[in-house]
This record gives sequence, C-alpha cells and structure tokens, in this order.
Amino acid sequence: MQNHHFMATPILILIIPLVLLFPSFSFSTPHIYSMSEGSSLSVEKPDNVLISPNGVFSAGFYSVGINAYCFAIWYREPLYDGSHTTVWMANRDQPINGRQSKLTLLKNGNLILTDAGQLNVWATNTESISSVQLLLNDTGNLVLLTSEGLILWQSFQSPTDTLLPYQPLTRNTKLVSSLSQNNYSSGFYKLFFDEENVLSLVYDGLEISSKYWPDPWLKSWEAKRSSYNSSRIAVFNSSGHFKSTDDFQFIAADSGIGIQRRLTMDHDGNIRMYSLDEKNKIWNVTWQAKSQPCKIHGICGPNSLCTYVPHEKSGRRCSCIPGYKIKNETDQSLGCEPNFNFSCNDSEIGFLHLPHVEFYGYDDSMVCENYTYKWCVNKCLQSCNCYGFQYKINLGSGFYNCYRKTLLLNGHRSPSFEGDMYIKLPNASIRFYKSHVQGFNSDCSHPLSLQLDRSYKKPKENGTLQFMVWFASAIGGVEIICICLVLYLLYRSRQNSSATTQSYFQVATGFRKFTYDELKKATRNFGEEIGRGSGGVVYKGVLSNRRVAAIKRLNEAKQGEDEFLAEVSTIGRVNHMNLIEVWGYCVDGKHRLLVYEYMERGSLAENLTSNALDWEKRFYIAVGSAKGLAYLHDECLEWVLHCDVKPQNILLDSNYQPKVADFGLSKLLNRGDGHHSGFSRVRGTRGYMAPEWIFNFRITSKVDVYSYGVVVLEMVTGKSPMIGLHTSDNSGEMEQRGLVKWVREKKNENVSKELWLEEIIDPMMKDRYDASKMEILVEVALQCADEDKDARPTMSQVVERLLHHEATLLMCFCVAVMLLEPGMNLGNLLVVAGLAVGYSGVCSCSGVG
Repeated sequence: MQNHHFMATPILILIIPLVLLFPSFSFSTPHIYSMSEGSSLSVEKPDNVLISPNGVFSAGFYSVGINAYCFAIWYREPLYDGSHTTVWMANRDQPINGRQSKLTLLKNGNLILTDAGQLNVWATNTESISSVQLLLNDTGNLVLLTSEGLILWQSFQSPTDTLLPYQPLTRNTKLVSSLSQNNYSSGFYKLFFDEENVLSLVYDGLEISSKYWPDPWLKSWEAKRSSYNSSRIAVFNSSGHFKSTDDFQFIAADSGIGIQRRLTMDHDGNIRMYSLDEKNKIWNVTWQAKSQPCKIHGICGPNSLCTYVPHEKSGRRCSCIPGYKIKNETDQSLGCEPNFNFSCNDSEIGFLHLPHVEFYGYDDSMVCENYTYKWCVNKCLQSCNCYGFQYKINLGSGFYNCYRKTLLLNGHRSPSFEGDMYIKLPNASIRFYKSHVQGFNSDCSHPLSLQLDRSYKKPKENGTLQFMVWFASAIGGVEIICICLVLYLLYRSRQNSSATTQSYFQVATGFRKFTYDELKKATRNFGEEIGRGSGGVVYKGVLSNRRVAAIKRLNEAKQGEDEFLAEVSTIGRVNHMNLIEVWGYCVDGKHRLLVYEYMERGSLAENLTSNALDWEKRFYIAVGSAKGLAYLHDECLEWVLHCDVKPQNILLDSNYQPKVADFGLSKLLNRGDGHHSGFSRVRGTRGYMAPEWIFNFRITSKVDVYSYGVVVLEMVTGKSPMIGLHTSDNSGEMEQRGLVKWVREKKNENVSKELWLEEIIDPMMKDRYDASKMEILVEVALQCADEDKDARPTMSQVVERLLHHEATLLMCFCVAVMLLEPGMNLGNLLVVAGLAVGYSGVCSCSGVG
C-alpha cells in the first residue's frame, strides 16, 4: 500500500496543475450528435443539445420568455449582440416549463415533448418496429431515422417561419410569422400557395384576412404568375436562387456559394432573404418581397395610418387618424379606437379631409360614374356603417370614384397617391383635429415578453381506484371517520392560523396569503401612510401575530390573478440579508397588496439629511446595497431587474443594515435570455435612470448598475441628482450638467486627491472620513454611472472591489502587528484581526513600511 501511494503522488502532482489550467479538458460535456431510443434531453441541462456534424446548427431547448422554453433549431454561432438565430420550433404556441420538462425518444419510435412531466405538448406521432435515432443534419434538418435509413419524420416538412437552402415549401406547408421580434408565438402573416396555385402573402388576423402580395387587384398573369400548375413547390439553392412552380423567381443580391442564407417570414409581414456576414456577425437583407412597408396589410391595425419613414429601422411610422386614440399600449397592432361617440344624426356629423391617404379594401360599394363630392357625403351620412369615403379620380375614364368604407383598415399616407380620404367626425371637433394627428411608437408589435399560465390540470381519477377507496372507507367504519375528523380539525386550525393557499403559485411561494379585510384591519383602514411611489402607497400595520409590517397597496392592477401570483411566487423565493423580506400578499378582487417586514429607520432618502449617517454607516450601506443587487442579478433562482434603484427603495433596519426594497415589481427575466430584456415602456425615476431608457437602447442589468452609481454619489455628496446648488460659486450649473458629470469634472480639475474629495464631500462628513476608502467608493460609483453600459462593472464586481479594499486594509493591519510583535502566535493574531475589522479605516498600507 505504501508503494502504491508513493507511486501515485508524482502522478497527482502532474495532473493537478493540468486540471487547474485546463478545467474544460477534464470536465466538459461531450457534444451530442444523435439521440437513440429511450434517451431524453432535459430543459434543466443547457448543455443537452444536438449539434450538426459541421457544427453550424444546434437543436435543444431555447428560452422564449419568463420560464418558457421551446424545442428549437438555431445557428450555433452567436451574432454581434450575443443572440442566436432560430430557424425552427416545435412548440412555439405552447412553451414548456423550465423545470422537469424534456424531449424523449420512446422505444416505439415516437418523439414527444413533455411539459413539466405532466403534459405532452408536441409529438411526431411516429411508430417503428426497428430501432430509431434522432440526428441533426448539416443542412439544419432534424431527422428521425430507422436503422434501415427510412425517414419517419423531418423538420423540413413542418417549417415555422424560416426556409433553409433546399428546404421545399409545398402545397402542404406554409411559413407563419412570429407575433413580434421577441414573441415567437404564431403571428398573423403567412406565405403559402393559394387556391390558384400562386405563392402568396396573406394577413390572417383575428377577425379579417386579406391578400397583399402579389398586388390583390392584379390577375395572376398580370402579376407574371402562372396558375396552371399543381405541384406547388418553391425552393432556393445554396447560391441564393429561389424558384417557384408559379413562375416566380429571384436571385439574392450576393448570389454565390459559401454563404449562409435563410428565407424568413418576418413579424412585420415581409418575406426576406438574409445572408450572413460572418465577419461582422450580422444578417444582411439580400431580397425582400415588399419594398414599401406601408403596403403590408394590417401592419398598423384599424383606424390608423402608416407613413413611409426611410430613416426609421422599420421603414415606417404608425399614427392614429384624427379623432382616434391608441387602443392598447402593450399591443399596438390592435390599432386605434374612436375618442368620441358615434352618432347617426346628420346634423352632428361632418367629414375631415385627409389628402393623399388611402384605406385599401372594405368598401360598401364602388361607384364608377361621375358623381360629385356632395353626393358621396350624402350617401355616407345615410349609413351608420359608413365611417368615411375615398374620393379618387379614375385616370382612364376621367370620372371620380366614390368608395364608402365600412372599416378603416390598411391605411397609409403617400404623396404619390392621387386621391383623398374623408372620415366621419363630430362637427364640434373637426376644427380641432384639422391639424392634429396623434402619433405612437412605430414598432407596431405584440407584447414583447411571453407570460405563461403555470397551473396544470390534475389528471382524471381512476374510477376503479375510487370505488376501492370508498369500499375500504366503508370497511374502516368508525376509524376512518375519526381520522377524517382529526384531519379536518387540523386543517381548519391551519387555515385559521396561516391561511395556507392551495394553487401552484401559492405552494411555490411558501408565505402567507392575507385577506383584504385582515390587512384593512391591520392598518386601521389604511390610516398611517409611511411611503409612496409609482407602484403604490405603503402603510404601517400590525398583524394578528403582533408583528409590525409595512403593507404596500399596489396601484390598481391590470393583470389577472394568475399573472400577479406568478410574480409573487418569484418574489417569495428571493432571500438575502440585504433584500427586504416579503411575508405575504393579498389578491382580493381588484386589490393587490404585498406585506413586508417593517424597517425602523425608514429609507436611505429620509436619513441622508440627518446626522445619523456617519462615514462608516454610508460605506457599509453602499456595500450592503451592492450585495443585494448582485444577488438579484446573478444568484437568485430567476434573474430579476430592479429598474428603480434609488434612496427611497433602500431601507434601513434598527442597526442601519441596508435592505433593497421593491424588487420583483418590474420585469422578471430568465437567465437564458443572456441578461437582456425587452421592456415595452420606460421604468425608473428621473435622475437615476440610465441612458438606455432615454435613447431606447436594449435594457440589461447595467441599468441597475447605473442607478446604483448615482445613489452612491448622492450618499457621498449629500446632493440630489435633480436639485442644483444655487450659490455664488457657479455651482448652480450642476442642475444642467448632472451630478455624475459634476463629480467627474471636480475629480479631473484637481490633481490632488484631498482637494477634489474635499470639494465633493457632504459637509456633514467634513474631516470625518477615510480618504482611501472614499476614493475607492467614488471611483467605483463613477464607473457604475458611465454613459457606456459596456464600461460599467457588474454588481458582483462592485462588491468584489469594495470588499477587496477592506481585505487589503485588514491584511496590512495584520502585517503591521506582526512587525511590531514578532512573537505573537497565530491564535492571538486572529483575535486582533477580528477586532481590527471594525477599525480598518485607521490602517493603510502606506503606514506599514
């Protein structure tokens, strides 16, 4: 045994450095190129993916929302922004849970996708008596093969929104757009062969459908299409040459082999061919069906106008027609609705002239004779279903045509359109609306994030088993009745003491559900207000167990109970010493309340103007707040953006321990999204908001980092970001320049550390702070508040830097003690080190030498 140990030691000495230097060599997950029958891919294992032999494509679970995943195929190589391009999805309209879901190849040859182990949401419905395997080809085709090479199923036969080279579009398949750029559910635009065998683009909305490519007023031969074919096949090759059996064809602008290409039915209703620029990692459009984005039907919704704007990313801008307002801010494809009550009384209605505006389709009738404008007005006034009319000259006949509109859809404004639109409006408002068009965001997309119902139906009980249970109960007699009675009494007792909830969300949270009457009584009818913000009002209350609580009454919630409970379940799982503890919640009708622990010292904002916060307290408040935010960003079960970090949301307990509050009330994100977000509206408080909000850039966790930097500078200087100094030394210009810029300029103006620190320090801390720690804190804050989000550190890096400074001071203290007392043993040194933690501010490395 000794010889074996002696021989193993040198080997271990050689192996350990290799493991440390090359950890991936020993522990990396091998690539999976195929699945055999009886095997599974788990959603909880991100490395469980199939990879094509050429390494171009991957197939696995792809995050599409909050705890929502689809089994998909995507390009392995990320784009410049870190995102991946998907080309196929199995369950785009029924995403699965991020826990306990899996893809399984059964031994009978069927491939199934199971949601949280309870529900099969997708299957190939295949069978085979021979062995089968699933593999991903170099072409991006996911294939289910038998041992004899027979194809049982392939993804190329069931496309979603994308075609790859040599993937045919047939009479039995179609491309369907996604709802938006970030919502992968099936949208309203489709590419398919119509009844006349013509390849067509169609808007298929919830209530109406209309064809818009080829131009619907053209016959097939006028559009240079042939309907005399029955095969209905369209495909493009590796050179970018697309050809269809209806005689339609095109060639990509960068025609040639060796380029990755895809043809995608985009969410904005345009079909485009993309070519990959491998150097810059972006997709370039090399062909598109519609060069005029406003000619795409349904793109702006009803009662709205589309205007061509070439400098916009989408190429267009949507706006409500005069007299109408946006219907739903979160789903702008729903268009606009009247801002007035319609009347059929001729004397109350007039017409507003909109020059060069067209609403295509939905005509009550068309009059191809030389009728006057007055005749059109009278005809429209006589019908309550007429919302306006198009008055346009027919250049061929020289007559004016009148088109009375029963719906105001597919509206667009173009200077080249030789016609006018007249819409019905109340007489009283026509003068006001003549020069007024209400605009809204040009991204007429559906909600950006996908919210899922995570409650599952219980399986039906087995009838035979139920009968046996009843039979056993009868045999049990009195004993069973007694047991049931005891259980009932225990259940009632538990209900009275803790109000245990029973839904999926309530079980997940693990904290108490309160009734509205309980909280109303605890707050004495919401009598003592202790704070308020954009999310709601906070009241002090005393619960039935005599614990003092802070009860936040949220503003009237628009979301349903399940959506609210989904957010609450996430908040309930967050647990950190620097985050406010949530004790429970209330969902009662329209009422939504959260119950928090009560913080005796109130908010940081309340304490900044008092003498209670000395330098040491402020420093440790900065460290504690950073720890709380770092936990939210990187360590909790679901990634959470705060989006409103400010002194009012940092609370202090009796020992001035900081706790971040109001987390989880903003958008909750999934780790799989790469810490990126798709917020549909601006969030936060003026003065603390990162530039990303203002300039509509992509939102990441760095918005919280920026806000934290501003908060730290406010703690150091004692000055609000929104209030300037109106003094004679010209510092009153700080209001225009901003607190961050003001501090940065003071730092650059003075070479001496002591001088610029003295100029920015809160007067309450004059001559009572540690200069070295102060310098580190301000430098970290300025880096956090950098205009460039990529230059900002993560919150984990902020914590590491601040704590590293503390550790350095402690080490220096210990070295100094050892130099002064060489005979001190290790035990005594540790005791001294422990005592030194509270006084590390008096020691600096410069004093050791």
